[in-house]
Amino acid sequence: MNHLVYPKTPRDDLVETLFGKQVSDPYRWLENDPAENSDVAAWVCEQQALTEHHLSSLPGREVFRQRLIALENYEKFTAPQVRGEWYFHLRTSGLEDQRVLYIRHGLDGLDRTLIDPNSLASDINMALAEWSPSFDGQFVAYAFQENGSDWRTINVINSMTGTHLSDKLKWVRFTTISWAADCSGFFYSRFPASNLIANSTSALSSHAVYFHALGTDQDQDRLVHSTPDQAELLHFAEVSNSGRFLVISSTPGTQTNSCAIVDLDEKKWRVKEVVNHLDSEWTLVGDFDGALIMLTSDQAERRRVVAVALLSESPAIRTLVEEKEAALVKASLVADRLILTYLIDAKCELRRYKLDGTPDGEIHLPGLGTAIFESYPDSIEAFFTFMSFNSPDTIYRYDVLANTYQVWAAPTLNADLAGLVVEQRFYVSQDGTQVPMFLIRNARVHGSAPTLLQAYGGFGISMVPFFDPALLAWVEQGGIAAIANVRGGGEYGKAWHNAGRLLNKQTTFDDLAAAAVYLRSEGIVSADGLALHGESNGGLSVAAVVNQHPELFAAALPAVGVMDMLRYTQFTGGYLWVGEFGDPQNADYFPTLLKYSPYHNVTSGKLYPAVLATTADTDDRVVPAHSFKYIAALQAAEPQGRPHLVRVESKAGHGSGKPTKQAVAEKADKWAFAAYWTGLEVD
Repeated sequence: MNHLVYPKTPRDDLVETLFGKQVSDPYRWLENDPAENSDVAAWVCEQQALTEHHLSSLPGREVFRQRLIALENYEKFTAPQVRGEWYFHLRTSGLEDQRVLYIRHGLDGLDRTLIDPNSLASDINMALAEWSPSFDGQFVAYAFQENGSDWRTINVINSMTGTHLSDKLKWVRFTTISWAADCSGFFYSRFPASNLIANSTSALSSHAVYFHALGTDQDQDRLVHSTPDQAELLHFAEVSNSGRFLVISSTPGTQTNSCAIVDLDEKKWRVKEVVNHLDSEWTLVGDFDGALIMLTSDQAERRRVVAVALLSESPAIRTLVEEKEAALVKASLVADRLILTYLIDAKCELRRYKLDGTPDGEIHLPGLGTAIFESYPDSIEAFFTFMSFNSPDTIYRYDVLANTYQVWAAPTLNADLAGLVVEQRFYVSQDGTQVPMFLIRNARVHGSAPTLLQAYGGFGISMVPFFDPALLAWVEQGGIAAIANVRGGGEYGKAWHNAGRLLNKQTTFDDLAAAAVYLRSEGIVSADGLALHGESNGGLSVAAVVNQHPELFAAALPAVGVMDMLRYTQFTGGYLWVGEFGDPQNADYFPTLLKYSPYHNVTSGKLYPAVLATTADTDDRVVPAHSFKYIAALQAAEPQGRPHLVRVESKAGHGSGKPTKQAVAEKADKWAFAAYWTGLEVD
């Protein structure tokens, strides 16, 4: 394939002295919003044309697109939320662009459409985001997401009649929706209107919790909680299952939070602190007999379950379930039982406990995979979702008394999953630590094959088994998929997370590079057959490792990645990641950030793999400027090597709410790019 001629990208002579270091930033002008700056808009247009020219020449593009359309064409469900006799759940019939909210009366009732974003006649991509039924099921408050943005507008619909109320709430971002027990209104979180008036990439502040009474204007909403002296905090509110307590979590954006409560039975609502520090995680499970049941990492790196007695002036905390060797990742309240989800080497295990903390057996899952168990505190029936690399999301109905379950909703796929082989390997990282990795291949594939390696490695998020038709499409063509559980994730609790964050972030990249070395040394992939893929924080991981070890990879696919680690705090909610990465304006963290920042460590003279960075024009979480600056640096550093391209999706954001047709087209482009440069023959 001929070398590409890149569009001319002007370089500014911008050099700053930061903590005694001379730091060049020649492409800062690309931080301007293309919607407001004609120079950036023109640059994006030229880059898009070049990217499309290259992608359109790839032989696998249409093959992957057609196969992904077929693989995505199956019914998808979520576990229902139950309010009395009313069941609410999301479903798509197949290739619908967006999920639809349905309501049914009784377990075996007929589904009735309640909210269908696909029916809206608009040139805006509308998606259903947060939604919450009232205690009696009569109303649903829900948020619409436009073009993938993190900004929301909350609406209210009467579930019984299907008619909308006049209520409409704006300036909403990073929120829960939680109803008062009397169904008179709900609690939610928002920013001041001034945050929207500023530039679309400006940093945010002054998040607060409000109560909205049905039938009133938003300017009459009641301020419940804010922290003017800590304007950088986010606040989330949740009403307990009894309806008596409002639990408010305040967080700097990482996996730690303080905790306060409001006794809603009191006429005058008072916010009372339960935990006033930000050293650990506190998550509401439910309330029982005047006490909150909470999941916490306080004095427990792998988490424990505690009861917080609230009916005294000074809340008393006692342990219900002690910390175990496995990482506790979720706790659910079902009738009078606790269902705890543990991770054993990144695989789920469900254990039952009585409310006094006494063990009460296990729930044996259908196979190796991931279970997502919801809370159903007022019922002996519950629902959970099970999934794995070779098992699509299936909803099970669980009987807590009998400790048995049966299928409630299962999809039928246009694929043969029996031919998939899933195995788990462990490899040794640079410091001697054993790191788990999942491998997925077709049973007919023996020996080495082009391999797609994926990782995330941040924010304590675990890469557990999941079902992805896109991975299936890659494996069907004879490729191998690998998922590395690198440090920075939460697979083994807080210690595993801490080992790959802040000053230890390099460990994440070392683990990922070690995964690549292992795949080659074990003969799983050939020397020039490895592609690296990651999204968001995973996009950062991909770009950083490619800078440090370009020789290990034939292709790289960093998606919506954080690429400028010295300026990430300057955009939208980037300041919320300081607890994960460290503050670049702090001398303690600056050297580490500068050392691995993808944008600042692109070096002329290196032979880089083929790189296709993907972003979206309305991504207001990781703004597209990160990818723009990174690709501009790569193109300048290696103008005659393998292609370094950026693909910019229109009317899309960080990922959530992306229409099915857009998601299919993007994955087809990425897989075709990876296939070409790794030598995967597509037919």
